[in-house]
Amino acid sequence: MNRLYIGVDFHPYSQTIAYCDEQYGEINYKVFDHKDKKKLRAFYKLADKSSLIGIEATGTTHWFEKMLLEIDLELKIGNPRLIRRMALSHHKNDFRDAETILDLLITGRFPAIEPRNEHSKLILGLLRHRHSMVSQRTAIANALQAFARSKGLDRFRTKSKKAKELILSVVVDETENLMIDSRFRLYELFNEEIKRAESELEAYARKDERVKLLLTHSGVGPLTALCMVHTLGDVNRFGRKEQIVSFVGLDPLDKSSGEKKRIGRISKHGSRLLRFLLVQSAQASRDKRIRDFYLKVSRRRGKPIAKVAAARKLLVNCFIMLRDEIDYTEFRRRGDVGLCG
Repeated sequence: MNRLYIGVDFHPYSQTIAYCDEQYGEINYKVFDHKDKKKLRAFYKLADKSSLIGIEATGTTHWFEKMLLEIDLELKIGNPRLIRRMALSHHKNDFRDAETILDLLITGRFPAIEPRNEHSKLILGLLRHRHSMVSQRTAIANALQAFARSKGLDRFRTKSKKAKELILSVVVDETENLMIDSRFRLYELFNEEIKRAESELEAYARKDERVKLLLTHSGVGPLTALCMVHTLGDVNRFGRKEQIVSFVGLDPLDKSSGEKKRIGRISKHGSRLLRFLLVQSAQASRDKRIRDFYLKVSRRRGKPIAKVAAARKLLVNCFIMLRDEIDYTEFRRRGDVGLCG
């Protein structure tokens, strides 16, 4: 068995591999279809246990990671943006991408990231599932409101018991009746499923001490706290608040050149769900500093930018609470005496 360096350009249904034998130094290429997992497993079994395998971070590699773990091979997961930035050529195809990963592995420059554990993946998956159902429920409610407006009805609460009777009273034929009845059934079904998901998430929240700390902050609920804890992981790996803001994607992009200074929109490089929940929590917060900051920015730059700025301030507050393992009361006390910056 030989020690191999293996660069993998991974796609949902196939992967392109560039690999190099440490003894001979020759680069070879292979393409595997994921339907034929026996052939894929046979290839990786030929590698020595000390071999290094590199892959870009993506959301469809769970089965691949599990397979390599069973074979007892080391898999390094890399930051896609940094890998692309360090590519030797601007040309891009599957073979070049695999070769770039291989080169970074051999030279020791591979930008590895710490993968999330299985528990965090499970929690975040459930949070995304709940968020998806809420979005679909909102779309159904909007469709019902649009139908009501077309019939000249006033705005109503979709959750109310009289809503269905009100809309059905203006239905003129069987087709409209079918659509309205179907939408209300789906709306009620989504309500039940969302409650089930939230009940499960709240049970996880009650067991996590880090979540309990964040829940003491004004405006932060179980969903935001869970998403933050399992997205950020170990916050001690962030040395400065700017790093965690950049990790979540709330950092404004600098597009300055020469004498022209311009700060653009936020990067949006991190978790979209966490950014959404942070904005919602910042709006619900009664923290005086966040509220005053929001009002100050909104007068100068408008409400949309102020919401993002307030969410960024809330994120930094929560980062300090997690890093120092303190609750909201202690955080406020330290802020009053100048210990929180």
